[in-house]
Amino acid sequence: MNINQMNNIVAGFDIPAPESLNCIKDMVSDVEWELRCQLAATYRLCAKYGWTDLVFTHISVRLPDEENDKGEMEERFLINPYGLLFHEITASSLIKIDLQGNICQETPYFINPAGFTIHSAVHMARHDAACVIHVHTPYGIAVSVQNNGLRRYTQFAMQIIDDLAYHDYEGIALNLDEREQIIADLGDKNLLMLRNHGTLTIGQNCAIAFLRMYFLENACKTQILAQNGANDGGLCEHPPEMAATVSAQGAAAFHPGMGDNLIWPALIRDLRRTHAGFDQ
Repeated sequence: MNINQMNNIVAGFDIPAPESLNCIKDMVSDVEWELRCQLAATYRLCAKYGWTDLVFTHISVRLPDEENDKGEMEERFLINPYGLLFHEITASSLIKIDLQGNICQETPYFINPAGFTIHSAVHMARHDAACVIHVHTPYGIAVSVQNNGLRRYTQFAMQIIDDLAYHDYEGIALNLDEREQIIADLGDKNLLMLRNHGTLTIGQNCAIAFLRMYFLENACKTQILAQNGANDGGLCEHPPEMAATVSAQGAAAFHPGMGDNLIWPALIRDLRRTHAGFDQ
């Protein structure tokens, strides 16, 4: 199914519950299955932390290139089915898709065209973007509508603000032409604030992308809470030099093999206790 077909789905379609699916572990490579489990865990963690908007946001993971019907190697990535809540995503329910919007597996599901637009843009341009998280949270959106965006009020913000870019609002992301502007605005940054829309982070794996979103979400939340308690003139904003110092001090958290090894295993253990079933 390509993106044009996605836009022409008729009323009355059926979206099966993910627990009704057969596990596909034995039908995919060990590498793909591990990435499916990691991505499903990331969906469940985002649900656990409240970074959800019903079925309307997305997280994607890059897969190893695969051979297409013409014998050519093509990029593939995984994304969520349209119509499943984050807390019910499983490894087997995730959809494999190429960068043209074609679904590359047998599945009873379809995908959200807006998810395809945003995530394919990032994966096309940034081969270091193994994982892309895009969410619509009240705090993230509240900061995205402020002309000055994220401020250097907190340690949360100062750890990531120099790695944050902005993309102006162009409506619901259904137009593939928007991809070029998303890519241009993101540049070499790893966090993106989509004005009037939401937030996005990338990482070399799910853990790093999740950790960046954790800091960004908490930076936005604390900014809104601080602004609610004082007018802007009553808030302490540190200079860019302090933000640069804090960013350098905390940089190891975002290096593969550092922050991910420190934090991710504990998150997965907790997830198995509280939200089991993601690895099915």
